[in-house]
Amino acid sequence: MEQWTRREDGRLLTGRGRFVADFEVPGCLDAAFVRSGVAHGVLRAVDCAAAREVPGVVGAWSAAELSEPGPPGTVRGLPAVPHTSLAGLSTAEAVAGREWPALARDRVRYPGEAVAVVLGEDRYRAEDGAAAVSVRIDPLPAVVTAAAAATDRIRLFDGLSNTAFRGAAGTPIDPSVWRQAAAVVEGRYRQQLLLPSPMECRTFLAVPEDGRLTVWSGHQMPHRLRRELAALLGWPADRVRVVVPDTGGAFGSKSAAWPEFVVVAHLAVRLGRPVRWIEDRLESMTAASRGRGQDQRVRLAADAEGRLLAHELEVDADVGAYPHLGAGLPMQTAWAATGPYATPQVHATVRSVLTNTMVTYPYRGAGRPEAAIALERAMDRLARELALDPAELRRRNFIAPDRFPYRTPTGRCYDSGNYAAALDLALETLDYHGWRSEQARRRADPAALPLGIGLCCYVERSGGEPGGLHEFGGVEAAADGTVVARCGAAPAGQGHETVFPALVAEALGVDASRVRLVEGDTDEQPEGLGSFGSRSAQVAGAMLQHAARRLAEEACGRAARLWGADPAAVRWSDGAAHLGRSARLDLAELVRATGPLRIEERYEAGMAFPFGAHAAVAEVDPELGTVRLLRVVAVDDCGVQLDPAAVRGQALGSAVQGLGQALYEGIPHRDDGVPLLASGLLDYLLPTFAEIPPIELRDTCTPAPGTPLGAKGAGESGCIGTPAAVVNAVADALRIADPDLLQMPLTPDVVWRAARAPKLPEAPR
Repeated sequence: MEQWTRREDGRLLTGRGRFVADFEVPGCLDAAFVRSGVAHGVLRAVDCAAAREVPGVVGAWSAAELSEPGPPGTVRGLPAVPHTSLAGLSTAEAVAGREWPALARDRVRYPGEAVAVVLGEDRYRAEDGAAAVSVRIDPLPAVVTAAAAATDRIRLFDGLSNTAFRGAAGTPIDPSVWRQAAAVVEGRYRQQLLLPSPMECRTFLAVPEDGRLTVWSGHQMPHRLRRELAALLGWPADRVRVVVPDTGGAFGSKSAAWPEFVVVAHLAVRLGRPVRWIEDRLESMTAASRGRGQDQRVRLAADAEGRLLAHELEVDADVGAYPHLGAGLPMQTAWAATGPYATPQVHATVRSVLTNTMVTYPYRGAGRPEAAIALERAMDRLARELALDPAELRRRNFIAPDRFPYRTPTGRCYDSGNYAAALDLALETLDYHGWRSEQARRRADPAALPLGIGLCCYVERSGGEPGGLHEFGGVEAAADGTVVARCGAAPAGQGHETVFPALVAEALGVDASRVRLVEGDTDEQPEGLGSFGSRSAQVAGAMLQHAARRLAEEACGRAARLWGADPAAVRWSDGAAHLGRSARLDLAELVRATGPLRIEERYEAGMAFPFGAHAAVAEVDPELGTVRLLRVVAVDDCGVQLDPAAVRGQALGSAVQGLGQALYEGIPHRDDGVPLLASGLLDYLLPTFAEIPPIELRDTCTPAPGTPLGAKGAGESGCIGTPAAVVNAVADALRIADPDLLQMPLTPDVVWRAARAPKLPEAPR
């Protein structure tokens, strides 16, 4: 596709973007939340009396004080947080008896859980009031890992197990496979909890007016938020409007109706005044959602030629204190367990366990990085067991291009792929054999720092699950020749403002400057699903292209009637209907002659499966425990790239986040379960420009057959492929006998200790 000029960059890069915090609403009150300082405890008392005496404080409430209905005609008592499940997967049973209160009542179950709210004339006064609230909590023992919580010795909900959900994909593996295989390897891996860390934290502004509630929020799914808020208020959905202005990133963390949203909306309606909540960074690190969080046991079997026979994956997922959407999220790992390999038998089981942490929620990759890391670390281990080159082992097991569509043992139907081509390009770009030669030279030199090469080949899913693969929107032509494109998606930095109008313009044959995009507004576009799961181009983009083509067909039909011509003789090109060389009517003329021209669309796309191969070269200093990445190569295949610059930005950004998981990011906890994050980003290390190694991005193109655009999702590749490549490179450098000692993040302490573990003998390549 041709390179398009980005529309949004000038506004955003010069400070002219409008985020929720920039809105000035007369009479607006600011909310500040009083939060639990312990991970688990009995809530004995919340006294807001002193807070109400603080100058500038308008009100302060505990859960008990908001439990009663408001004044007549306003609201019912404060409701619980609405539960959300993955499309096609019900986890309602997990919620029964474990509802998530918007403000804690009798018990707190994670550090940072809100126990009271204070409204002030500005944020400063609200914070002063929050500091004056008296809270008494009797601490209880806390559990912050799935292994500890699964014993049920400490229960988060009396009388209920901490195990909230169990699931499986594939068929249990015949035990004889393990006995008869030439090689069997096992590994145990920890996927640490991560913070999504978007540039802009969560935001919510609620304005009641004329019997309606208008909400501005940086949100990925405004239409779902509207439905949930309306249900909580006991209103029909059309009394709630949700608008998404400029949004500073999301990475999956902004698609729910969070407890703070429920409280703010409730108070805005109860008081009849605008109320907003702007989360700050430390608050976000304390009380916003987490990603990943899995303990994995993986087992692989192969024959003497290195052909995979079986793959077994067991997942214990710590999903936080309440079984929200995260309870079913580990099924994404189970469904993705097959990876890019033609393994005859694959079986994955998951157990979602409640822990005393904030809820786990989708974070860029959402289950697929976890599957890739488990499988690809085991593949390197199997290669060493069989004395095979890791690249050769992968080649021998790839699903061949002529086997697509391919039904995996875990129930996925891969649409298209050429996995060997992606690996070959990655190896060529990296200079794989050259680095292997350098590795051999260093191993022969006792004074040289160890060097390792790591690979990761992955397949992911984009677009959504069955039941969530559609999008709503439409295209409308105006009498002045302009075109309005409406879409049910929401912007969070993906480049919608550039790509969507360009797709419509190309389909209509008009200049993109004539197309205006409207999205993220539930009044302007009454139905929609949103932006998540790398679905924007694949689903919403295809919807807009299809709507534009239907509009051109309708325009040709109208032109034919005006001319009294056979519709089959009328063609569309260059933004106009043509009848041979004798007649021409453009969009503006058609609208003026025939009236409004608008197409409404509900478009269903197919599930797509992007894939790729990532490679990393790591130099390790065993005395310091430091890892220096000398080179990273990422080859990704997202089908047809609609905007190569946008795809490159997504690939680079997600690769940097993948580096963060591999080397830097993690949430340490005290013995009592409280996270050690008091110093903010000094305690939670995000990779900065200084830590980013040379990253070379390449791509192959295997079009997606499930959408006319041929596009697959491109937003999550680096989070999936990069971590395993980096960890495998470090393991290859150290050659330790027990690779399980290397658990992410590979901090200097982890690497230093692993470097002192027993080594494996050198294996032939």
